[in-house]
Amino acid sequence: MEEVFETLDAITQNDSAHVKEELGDLLFNAVMIAFMYEQRDDFSVSDMLNDVCDKLVRRHPHVFASRQQANGEDLSAGAVCARWDDIKANVEARACDSVLDEVPELFPPLLKAYKFLQKAAKKGFEWPHSVYARQKIDEELSELDLAATDVAAALERENHSGFPAEHLEPLTESVQNSSTNQAQLHLEEELGDLLLSVVNFGRMLHVDPCIALDRSLRKFYRRFTHVERGMKTLGKSMNNDNILDMEGLWNEAKKLHD
Repeated sequence: MEEVFETLDAITQNDSAHVKEELGDLLFNAVMIAFMYEQRDDFSVSDMLNDVCDKLVRRHPHVFASRQQANGEDLSAGAVCARWDDIKANVEARACDSVLDEVPELFPPLLKAYKFLQKAAKKGFEWPHSVYARQKIDEELSELDLAATDVAAALERENHSGFPAEHLEPLTESVQNSSTNQAQLHLEEELGDLLLSVVNFGRMLHVDPCIALDRSLRKFYRRFTHVERGMKTLGKSMNNDNILDMEGLWNEAKKLHD
């Protein structure tokens, strides 16, 4: 996993020398793991490479079929993708109880959300227009606001007004009263629903949320580090007392870097 992310980072930075190094590390790990299976007599490295070549040919009959076979074949993108799915399900015995089972369980949640929604849309479970997906965001945001109000009210009832927010940790029973815990978990649920609706809206706009969020994180990094350097130059502490200075440096960073 580490080598995959390091490779992706090098590719994103467009550093070809670094990409070469990281791809080497990634390939080394793949071959090493395959060789460990070979030592157990499960399969050989050659078996692995032959299998991937066979799969490449099998899943692309429109590419590897003879000219006589290919004549009159529907080569539209939709037909090719449908044939791909059919081969996976019926030829390679990849049939699942649910189409969502095709998405690996250990995918990061943002990527998993995107893939789930893609799979569902292929089965016709889809808004007729992106405007409805946008309206769903407003609906989920309203529900999140109500859930946040419920948490505040629960804390008020427990005489925890002013209770430090950091004490309400996600996925934990953070206070003694079960009703407050339930309110906090409901708030977490509503935030998850909002995030999922945002991912779906982005998908309908043909935006990959993982790429979009990564770009925003890189932008935040550029701006925030500019604020850090600027505050150090001003000889001021980074705290809420100096928020106006930090906001000024943030806006300066937007002009310089964006």
